[in-house]
Amino acid sequence: MLHLKALLNVGLALLFVLFFCEYLIYYVVLIQCKWPTLNPRKEDSTLRGEAAEKPVKAMFIADTHLLGSKQGHWFDKLRREWQMYRAFQTMMTLHRMDIVFVLGDVFDEGKWCGAAEFEYYIKRFHSLFYVPKDTRIYVVAGNHDMGFHYAITPYRNQRFINGMKSPNVRRLSLRDNHFVLINSMALEGDGCFLCRPTEIAVNKIAKDLKCARRIGNDCYNTSAISRYSRPILLQHYPMYRESDEICNELDQAPDELKAIKFRERWECLSKEASEQLLDILNPRLIVAGHTHHGCRRIHRDDILEFTISSFSWRNKVNPSLLIGTFTPSNYSVSKCYMPVESTVMVIYTCSLLCILIYLIIKLRPRRHVYSRLRRCLD
Repeated sequence: MLHLKALLNVGLALLFVLFFCEYLIYYVVLIQCKWPTLNPRKEDSTLRGEAAEKPVKAMFIADTHLLGSKQGHWFDKLRREWQMYRAFQTMMTLHRMDIVFVLGDVFDEGKWCGAAEFEYYIKRFHSLFYVPKDTRIYVVAGNHDMGFHYAITPYRNQRFINGMKSPNVRRLSLRDNHFVLINSMALEGDGCFLCRPTEIAVNKIAKDLKCARRIGNDCYNTSAISRYSRPILLQHYPMYRESDEICNELDQAPDELKAIKFRERWECLSKEASEQLLDILNPRLIVAGHTHHGCRRIHRDDILEFTISSFSWRNKVNPSLLIGTFTPSNYSVSKCYMPVESTVMVIYTCSLLCILIYLIIKLRPRRHVYSRLRRCLD
């Protein structure tokens, strides 16, 4: 009877450890994440404001890398997708937001998978990252979704656009906050089928923004943007930088990787494309992914750029996400860190050791006191 009770206690303990490490820990960690508050001193006084305007709450993640059939082991796929699912859905439960952006490399093998597997990819994405009815989610293309610039075909490009409803250039305006989403691989500037339409679309957005400021003589479509605010630029590649040596974040690249020089158009945008985007869009904030490691830098004194780390534990031991509060004249952003996988492993290990010790103590043979006393007398 005692053995049965001990085994029952062990079973309950194992279930609790599993429940805590695979479910409850996400609430324990992510409930500490708080929406950033707006600093009145950072408000853009040149933009007319409305006293009761409601801020937009947005979340940004990148590089989910949903595994495919060629390079993903089934258990690795199950483990990583469960972790991302729990982290994402916990954020949806604890921190209701208006909009979510996924900044590229949604799929790991989108650049070479067939049509059937790509459709399966899309279903898995919407299953893992579904959002409430009052929240919208948008996706930017990454190189793993359709290939680097040289490998992109019209078919792959259109497949991603249709499947994820993600054009190469898009402007989203929410309460007069303008989010500009751009396919980084379409910024090569070589006039190809991908780059030329992208260049035209970006220039069109820049013109609409100028017209909203009453700048320009050819502003015929005055209803394109009703109220001007500096845009938020969202893309997969970070802006040009030589390396990650300038980065100083908790989720920055390991020291052995920080000194490695970036190749333009591979690890970051070209210097020319970066300068052009800064010139024509004049964004107030830039958010990107791609490198799998966190970074923060300032362009031209007042343009903040965040590179957010991979959302997958397969690529990063301490994944993070970015949340932001936006009004047309102000914004504030902060990082949220997800549970560290090594911490989860330590909890599992320590818990199992404690349970094993308990089991040994409870199940070891016991003799009656009088038997030991009799042996001593004999």
